Amino acid sequence: MTERREGGDEFVEARRGLGAVLGGNDAATSHANMVACYNATMQVIPAIDLLGDYAVRLERGDYDRVLFRQPIEEFMGRIVATSPELIHIVDLEGARSGSLRSEVVRRCVDVADGIALQLSGGIRSVARARAALDAGASRVIMGTAVWSDPWALSNLVRTLGDQLVVALDVRDDQINVRGWLASTGLSVDDALQRCVDAGVARLHVTAIDRDGTMSGPDLALYERVCASGIAVIAAGGVRDDADVEALRVLGCEGAVMGLGYLERLGITLESD
Repeated sequence: MTERREGGDEFVEARRGLGAVLGGNDAATSHANMVACYNATMQVIPAIDLLGDYAVRLERGDYDRVLFRQPIEEFMGRIVATSPELIHIVDLEGARSGSLRSEVVRRCVDVADGIALQLSGGIRSVARARAALDAGASRVIMGTAVWSDPWALSNLVRTLGDQLVVALDVRDDQINVRGWLASTGLSVDDALQRCVDAGVARLHVTAIDRDGTMSGPDLALYERVCASGIAVIAAGGVRDDADVEALRVLGCEGAVMGLGYLERLGITLESD
Protein backbone atom coordinates (compact mmCIF):
# COMPACT_ATOMS: atom_id res chain seq x y z
CA MET A 1 0.00 0.00 0.00
CA THR A 2 1.28 3.50 -0.78
CA GLU A 3 2.14 5.97 1.94
CA ARG A 4 -0.87 7.90 3.22
CA ARG A 5 -0.91 11.60 2.35
CA GLU A 6 -3.06 14.52 3.36
CA GLY A 7 -6.01 16.03 1.48
CA GLY A 8 -6.85 15.08 -2.07
CA ASP A 9 -3.94 12.69 -2.50
CA GLU A 10 -5.15 10.63 0.46
CA PHE A 11 -8.64 10.52 -1.02
CA VAL A 12 -7.25 9.28 -4.35
CA GLU A 13 -5.15 6.59 -2.67
CA ALA A 14 -8.16 5.38 -0.66
CA ARG A 15 -10.24 5.15 -3.81
CA ARG A 16 -7.55 3.37 -5.81
CA GLY A 17 -6.70 0.98 -2.99
CA LEU A 18 -10.27 -0.14 -2.44
CA GLY A 19 -10.83 -0.41 -6.17
CA ALA A 20 -7.89 -2.79 -6.42
CA VAL A 21 -9.06 -4.93 -3.51
CA LEU A 22 -12.62 -5.22 -4.79
CA GLY A 23 -11.74 -5.71 -8.42
CA GLY A 24 -11.22 -2.22 -9.85
CA ASN A 25 -14.81 -1.79 -11.02
CA ASP A 26 -17.08 1.26 -10.90
CA ALA A 27 -19.00 -0.05 -7.88
CA ALA A 28 -15.76 -0.43 -5.93
CA THR A 29 -14.70 3.11 -6.83
CA SER A 30 -18.09 4.44 -5.72
CA HIS A 31 -17.80 2.68 -2.35
CA ALA A 32 -14.27 4.06 -1.88
CA ASN A 33 -15.45 7.59 -2.67
CA MET A 34 -18.21 7.28 -0.09
CA VAL A 35 -15.91 5.96 2.65
CA ALA A 36 -13.28 8.64 2.05
CA CYS A 37 -15.89 11.41 2.18
CA TYR A 38 -17.21 10.17 5.54
CA ASN A 39 -13.70 10.11 6.98
CA ALA A 40 -13.24 13.75 5.92
CA THR A 41 -16.19 15.04 7.98
CA MET A 42 -16.24 12.97 11.19
CA GLN A 43 -14.14 10.16 12.57
CA VAL A 44 -15.90 7.07 11.30
CA ILE A 45 -14.09 4.09 12.79
CA PRO A 46 -14.42 0.69 11.12
CA ALA A 47 -14.74 -2.23 13.54
CA ILE A 48 -13.02 -5.57 13.18
CA ASP A 49 -14.14 -8.23 15.67
CA LEU A 50 -11.84 -11.25 15.92
CA LEU A 51 -12.82 -14.80 16.73
CA GLY A 52 -10.09 -17.38 16.22
CA ASP A 53 -8.36 -16.49 12.95
CA TYR A 54 -11.41 -14.76 11.52
CA ALA A 55 -12.91 -11.31 11.41
CA VAL A 56 -16.58 -11.66 12.34
CA ARG A 57 -19.70 -9.71 13.09
CA LEU A 58 -22.03 -10.90 15.85
CA GLU A 59 -25.63 -9.98 16.50
CA ARG A 60 -26.05 -8.24 19.89
CA GLY A 61 -22.74 -9.70 21.04
CA ASP A 62 -24.06 -13.26 20.86
CA TYR A 63 -21.16 -15.62 20.11
CA ASP A 64 -23.58 -18.14 18.62
CA ARG A 65 -25.03 -15.65 16.12
CA VAL A 66 -22.24 -14.95 13.63
CA LEU A 67 -23.48 -12.73 10.80
CA PHE A 68 -20.22 -12.46 8.86
CA ARG A 69 -16.91 -14.31 8.79
CA GLN A 70 -13.71 -13.74 6.77
CA PRO A 71 -9.99 -14.42 7.39
CA ILE A 72 -8.40 -11.61 9.44
CA GLU A 73 -5.82 -10.48 6.90
CA GLU A 74 -8.28 -10.59 3.99
CA PHE A 75 -10.94 -8.49 5.68
CA MET A 76 -8.50 -6.11 7.31
CA GLY A 77 -6.92 -5.50 3.90
CA ARG A 78 -10.29 -4.29 2.68
CA ILE A 79 -10.58 -1.93 5.63
CA VAL A 80 -7.03 -0.60 5.24
CA ALA A 81 -7.68 0.17 1.57
CA THR A 82 -10.21 2.84 2.65
CA SER A 83 -7.48 4.69 4.63
CA PRO A 84 -9.37 5.33 7.89
CA GLU A 85 -7.62 7.36 10.59
CA LEU A 86 -8.28 4.63 13.14
CA ILE A 87 -9.42 1.01 13.20
CA HIS A 88 -11.31 -0.50 16.13
CA ILE A 89 -10.13 -4.04 16.93
CA VAL A 90 -12.04 -6.27 19.34
CA ASP A 91 -10.60 -9.66 20.23
CA LEU A 92 -13.77 -11.49 21.21
CA GLU A 93 -11.82 -14.50 22.43
CA GLY A 94 -9.80 -12.25 24.71
CA ALA A 95 -12.93 -10.52 25.97
CA ARG A 96 -14.49 -13.85 26.86
CA SER A 97 -11.39 -15.54 28.33
CA GLY A 98 -9.54 -12.57 29.77
CA SER A 99 -6.35 -13.37 27.84
CA LEU A 100 -4.53 -10.98 25.53
CA ARG A 101 -3.51 -12.54 22.21
CA SER A 102 -0.43 -10.45 21.48
CA GLU A 103 0.43 -12.41 18.36
CA VAL A 104 -2.95 -11.55 16.82
CA VAL A 105 -2.40 -7.89 17.67
CA ARG A 106 0.92 -7.98 15.83
CA ARG A 107 -0.73 -9.55 12.78
CA CYS A 108 -3.26 -6.72 12.72
CA VAL A 109 -0.52 -4.10 13.12
CA ASP A 110 1.38 -5.58 10.18
CA VAL A 111 -1.66 -5.39 7.90
CA ALA A 112 -2.64 -1.92 9.17
CA ASP A 113 0.44 -0.44 7.46
CA GLY A 114 0.73 2.52 9.84
CA ILE A 115 -2.97 3.15 10.49
CA ALA A 116 -3.64 3.59 14.21
CA LEU A 117 -5.41 0.78 16.06
CA GLN A 118 -7.51 0.93 19.20
CA LEU A 119 -7.68 -2.48 20.84
CA SER A 120 -10.03 -4.15 23.27
CA GLY A 121 -10.60 -7.66 24.58
CA GLY A 122 -8.67 -9.40 27.33
CA ILE A 123 -6.91 -6.24 28.56
CA ARG A 124 -7.57 -6.51 32.28
CA SER A 125 -4.41 -5.14 33.88
CA VAL A 126 -1.81 -2.43 33.38
CA ALA A 127 0.68 -5.11 32.34
CA ARG A 128 -1.62 -6.36 29.57
CA ALA A 129 -2.35 -2.82 28.47
CA ARG A 130 1.38 -2.19 28.20
CA ALA A 131 1.79 -5.44 26.25
CA ALA A 132 -0.93 -4.39 23.80
CA LEU A 133 0.69 -0.98 23.31
CA ASP A 134 4.11 -2.58 22.92
CA ALA A 135 2.63 -4.90 20.27
CA GLY A 136 1.63 -1.84 18.25
CA ALA A 137 -1.80 -0.65 19.44
CA SER A 138 -2.14 3.13 19.68
CA ARG A 139 -4.61 3.00 22.54
CA VAL A 140 -6.46 0.40 24.58
CA ILE A 141 -10.08 0.06 25.61
CA MET A 142 -10.65 -1.32 29.08
CA GLY A 143 -13.93 -2.21 30.76
CA THR A 144 -13.74 -5.28 32.98
CA ALA A 145 -10.55 -4.10 34.72
CA VAL A 146 -11.96 -0.61 35.20
CA TRP A 147 -15.11 -1.69 37.00
CA SER A 148 -13.73 -4.61 39.03
CA ASP A 149 -12.15 -2.47 41.73
CA PRO A 150 -13.21 0.97 43.07
CA TRP A 151 -9.57 2.13 42.96
CA ALA A 152 -8.70 0.69 39.56
CA LEU A 153 -9.94 3.56 37.40
CA SER A 154 -7.80 6.29 38.97
CA ASN A 155 -4.73 4.09 38.79
CA LEU A 156 -5.32 3.25 35.13
CA VAL A 157 -5.82 6.92 34.22
CA ARG A 158 -2.61 7.87 36.04
CA THR A 159 -0.63 5.10 34.37
CA LEU A 160 -1.97 5.10 30.82
CA GLY A 161 -3.16 8.68 30.33
CA ASP A 162 -4.84 9.37 26.99
CA GLN A 163 -3.88 5.92 25.68
CA LEU A 164 -6.70 4.61 27.89
CA VAL A 165 -10.25 4.53 26.56
CA VAL A 166 -12.84 3.48 29.13
CA ALA A 167 -15.59 1.16 27.91
CA LEU A 168 -19.18 1.77 28.91
CA ASP A 169 -20.95 -1.29 27.52
CA VAL A 170 -24.58 -0.64 28.30
CA ARG A 171 -27.57 -2.92 28.54
CA ASP A 172 -30.73 -2.00 30.48
CA ASP A 173 -28.95 1.13 31.80
CA GLN A 174 -26.25 -0.96 33.48
CA ILE A 175 -22.57 -1.46 32.67
CA ASN A 176 -21.70 -4.93 31.38
CA VAL A 177 -18.26 -6.57 31.42
CA ARG A 178 -16.45 -9.82 30.47
CA GLY A 179 -17.38 -9.70 26.82
CA TRP A 180 -20.85 -8.34 27.69
CA LEU A 181 -21.65 -11.60 29.47
CA ALA A 182 -21.96 -10.15 32.99
CA SER A 183 -23.59 -7.08 34.52
CA THR A 184 -21.77 -4.98 37.13
CA GLY A 185 -25.00 -3.60 38.57
CA LEU A 186 -23.48 -0.14 38.08
CA SER A 187 -25.73 2.44 36.40
CA VAL A 188 -24.61 4.58 33.48
CA ASP A 189 -24.87 7.76 35.55
CA ASP A 190 -22.76 6.33 38.38
CA ALA A 191 -20.14 5.08 35.91
CA LEU A 192 -20.03 8.50 34.23
CA GLN A 193 -19.51 10.25 37.56
CA ARG A 194 -16.61 7.95 38.38
CA CYS A 195 -15.04 8.71 35.01
CA VAL A 196 -15.40 12.45 35.48
CA ASP A 197 -13.89 12.25 38.96
CA ALA A 198 -10.95 10.18 37.73
CA GLY A 199 -10.17 12.47 34.80
CA VAL A 200 -10.88 9.96 32.02
CA ALA A 201 -10.05 11.45 28.61
CA ARG A 202 -12.22 9.29 26.36
CA LEU A 203 -15.17 6.90 26.54
CA HIS A 204 -16.15 4.10 24.18
CA VAL A 205 -19.89 3.70 24.67
CA THR A 206 -21.73 0.71 23.22
CA ALA A 207 -25.47 0.19 23.23
CA ILE A 208 -25.26 -3.60 23.38
CA ASP A 209 -28.77 -4.35 22.20
CA ARG A 210 -28.22 -2.21 19.09
CA ASP A 211 -24.93 -3.88 18.14
CA GLY A 212 -25.07 -5.92 14.95
CA THR A 213 -28.71 -5.01 14.34
CA MET A 214 -28.52 -2.05 11.92
CA SER A 215 -31.35 -0.52 13.96
CA GLY A 216 -29.75 2.87 14.56
CA PRO A 217 -27.82 4.25 17.54
CA ASP A 218 -29.35 4.87 20.95
CA LEU A 219 -29.34 8.66 20.68
CA ALA A 220 -30.77 9.20 24.15
CA LEU A 221 -27.86 7.26 25.65
CA TYR A 222 -25.26 9.26 23.73
CA GLU A 223 -26.89 12.55 24.65
CA ARG A 224 -26.48 11.59 28.32
CA VAL A 225 -22.84 10.55 28.06
CA CYS A 226 -21.81 13.51 25.89
CA ALA A 227 -23.19 15.83 28.58
CA SER A 228 -20.35 14.62 30.83
CA GLY A 229 -17.84 16.65 28.83
CA ILE A 230 -15.68 13.59 28.16
CA ALA A 231 -14.87 12.73 24.54
CA VAL A 232 -17.24 9.99 23.34
CA ILE A 233 -16.95 7.32 20.68
CA ALA A 234 -20.35 5.80 19.92
CA ALA A 235 -20.92 2.18 18.94
CA GLY A 236 -23.92 -0.04 18.35
CA GLY A 237 -26.39 0.10 15.47
CA VAL A 238 -24.68 2.87 13.47
CA ARG A 239 -25.93 2.43 9.90
CA ASP A 240 -25.34 5.38 7.63
CA ASP A 241 -24.61 9.07 7.11
CA ALA A 242 -27.78 10.14 8.90
CA ASP A 243 -26.77 8.24 12.03
CA VAL A 244 -23.24 9.67 11.89
CA GLU A 245 -24.60 13.19 11.56
CA ALA A 246 -27.03 12.69 14.45
CA LEU A 247 -24.15 11.54 16.65
CA ARG A 248 -21.99 14.47 15.56
CA VAL A 249 -24.74 16.91 16.50
CA LEU A 250 -24.96 15.34 19.96
CA GLY A 251 -21.23 15.92 20.43
CA CYS A 252 -19.66 12.51 19.72
CA GLU A 253 -16.14 12.70 18.31
CA GLY A 254 -16.43 9.41 16.46
CA ALA A 255 -18.68 6.53 15.52
CA VAL A 256 -17.72 2.87 15.26
CA MET A 257 -19.32 1.00 12.38
CA GLY A 258 -19.47 -2.76 11.95
CA LEU A 259 -22.24 -3.97 9.66
CA GLY A 260 -22.67 -0.43 8.38
CA TYR A 261 -19.07 -0.40 7.22
CA LEU A 262 -19.56 -3.71 5.42
CA GLU A 263 -22.15 -1.95 3.29
CA ARG A 264 -19.71 0.86 2.57
CA LEU A 265 -17.28 -1.78 1.33
CA GLY A 266 -19.90 -3.25 -0.95
CA ILE A 267 -20.05 -6.47 1.06
CA THR A 268 -23.41 -8.19 1.42
CA LEU A 269 -23.95 -10.89 4.01
CA GLU A 270 -25.65 -13.09 1.45
CA SER A 271 -22.68 -13.23 -0.93
CA ASP A 272 -19.60 -12.77 1.27
